[in-house]
Amino acid sequence: MADHYDVLGVSRDATAEEIKKAYRRLARQLHPDVNPGEEASERFKLVTHAYDVLSDPDQRARYDMGGDSAFGAGAGNFGNFGDIFETFFGAAGGGTRGGRPRSRRERGQDALVRVTLELGDVVFGVHRDIEVDTAVLCETCDGSCCQPGTQPATCDICHGTGHVQRTVRSLLGNVVTSQPCNVCQGYGTTIPFPCSTCQGQGRVRARRTVSLDIPAGVETGLRLQLPGSGEVGPAGGPNGDLYIEVTVASHEVFSRDGDDLLATLEVSMPDAILGTSTTIESLDGPVDLDVRAGVQSGDVLTIKGRGITPLRGSQRGDLRVGVQVVTPTRLDAKERALIEDFAKKTKAPGPQLAQFHQGLFSKLRDRFRG
Repeated sequence: MADHYDVLGVSRDATAEEIKKAYRRLARQLHPDVNPGEEASERFKLVTHAYDVLSDPDQRARYDMGGDSAFGAGAGNFGNFGDIFETFFGAAGGGTRGGRPRSRRERGQDALVRVTLELGDVVFGVHRDIEVDTAVLCETCDGSCCQPGTQPATCDICHGTGHVQRTVRSLLGNVVTSQPCNVCQGYGTTIPFPCSTCQGQGRVRARRTVSLDIPAGVETGLRLQLPGSGEVGPAGGPNGDLYIEVTVASHEVFSRDGDDLLATLEVSMPDAILGTSTTIESLDGPVDLDVRAGVQSGDVLTIKGRGITPLRGSQRGDLRVGVQVVTPTRLDAKERALIEDFAKKTKAPGPQLAQFHQGLFSKLRDRFRG
């Protein structure tokens, strides 16, 4: 009888893992479902028995000592091959002995829709009706996949089990394998008269409208999940989920810093010196703003509660306005004389470096961030 090590193509000092890998490789090549030839079938029997002996430490020890393991414990233990085969081939074969037929109804895929919002939509939230192109339930067959008035038929080959078995007899015992039925594809039933609208799928592609309330405080990259609003599954299976990915468009005046809004206010030099009051347009209407006398470029004026409503919460952020004092660049003779007279009277020092002031840079950074 052939040497078991030669049959598996391993050395006599091969490890248990090496023996297992060798058997797995040969079994996949020689299994009757893959290679139905008679020669392959005989080799498959030899390979299986060789592995049965060498994978058991006691049998392998007796075999290495010259004992006759060919028809000893190995032959009586061959029925365990079913478990071994299911380990190696069960998942790939699509089912195991005694398995149930597949269901035609499966969960539908998730869908993703991208929505662009204006910054103003983020302040309080917004309602949108979104057009979605997905699979929907076939109205003709209501997901049954059959032409109205007909129904699925039990498969004549597998008799409704969804799988067929094959038995290979040998001196070592019977090897029983199970695989999905090729006729019904494992469903256990066939569709003699498929629905002409959905071609037997139970669903069709269509455009539908989804109403969505987008909450305040969302930001670019955030995904909102609508459970059960995705594609309907095959044969009218449950819907997947719908994900809404948000992009917030840039605004020409305002930018965002967390729940706060940032803006820049240009102030003339006289107004900066004397102070003034003005009305600015925020994202949700006009708001009064007092500019104190002597305000400097980089100063930040805060208007409470005029920012963004947070995603989880109710207290709005603030509107922070950075001041930029505008120095006139064109003066007529009269204006220039007034400025020169003012400079003489105030006796302001000339330009010079000042002590480093961290607060100034913090204000500037906050003002342009976002």
